[in-house]
Amino acid sequence: MTSSKATSNLSTILSSKGQIIIPKSVRAAHRWEAGLMFELVDTEEGLLLKPATLFPPRNLTSVAGMLKDSVKPLSDAEIAESLARDIRSRWRDSD
Repeated sequence: MTSSKATSNLSTILSSKGQIIIPKSVRAAHRWEAGLMFELVDTEEGLLLKPATLFPPRNLTSVAGMLKDSVKPLSDAEIAESLARDIRSRWRDSD
């Protein structure tokens, strides 16, 4: 989101418990609701506050095979037998 006049140059105070109040205009502009988790990223300019992702970033090799098929694949012999049965059945039905 780009900054707007409603959310730029706002101030807040750090409480004795280490809490910072995010002004309502900022929460509304970003559609942040209570309970939202945030990441704190330490940068040269200060702390960057951003909503935490639901799932950590992954690459293809780390997720490959996650959705395994619960049905055992047919062997070559089972496929050949099934095809032979189907051909015999169709041959008989064509008379």
